[in-house]
Amino acid sequence: MNKILQMLQLQQQLNDSTNGENWEQGKTKNGKIIDWKRCIYLECAELIESYPWKHWKNIDAKADYQNIKIETVDIWHFIMSQALQEFKVQKLGSLEDLSLQINALENMQAFDSPSQKSTKNYYEQIEVTEKLMKTLFCSESITELLLAFIDVAIEAELNLASLYRLYVGKNILNKFRQDNGYKEGSYIKIWNGKEDNVCMQSILEDSSEITPDALYQALSEAYPKS
Repeated sequence: MNKILQMLQLQQQLNDSTNGENWEQGKTKNGKIIDWKRCIYLECAELIESYPWKHWKNIDAKADYQNIKIETVDIWHFIMSQALQEFKVQKLGSLEDLSLQINALENMQAFDSPSQKSTKNYYEQIEVTEKLMKTLFCSESITELLLAFIDVAIEAELNLASLYRLYVGKNILNKFRQDNGYKEGSYIKIWNGKEDNVCMQSILEDSSEITPDALYQALSEAYPKS
């Protein structure tokens, strides 16, 4: 099974369990309005904050590529959700059809290759993310949105394999959060001085191969008890 289809299936399962079935109609099982575009926009802003773009602060700082990668994966969660919603509501096809459409994108070949360091400077990389934000609100085409996202992922020094690995990690972390009081506000996000995202990445880096179940168990063992 290809990586794109696997990620779409995992995202569908996460959205079904978190928001309730028929979330594609725009509301959760608790009646909360769902706005994937706003989610994408705010995650893009968080990604940009990982670059040292501020001319008045920390002018010699370096870009935080570890966090840029995480923010890119967060954006991917919401872009897939937007695509899944549009395909369901507009009756555009199945998850398999959406997977085929993504795999056929013109920049997918470059993305499904070994990752490369960006040749752009920080400001040019930020502009790639801003292009995604512009596409989000100025285009009705999910294809253009997906194309713009892949460009962002490439600038984050990700490729399809590394996006998949981080996505699966973040997907399991999101499930772990929901199971441990995230929606109720009781979840502990800082684990021994580190954000849970960082702890999840460390677990992934310590193992070349880890199953979703094993990752969930490792998160359970690392989670603060109080």
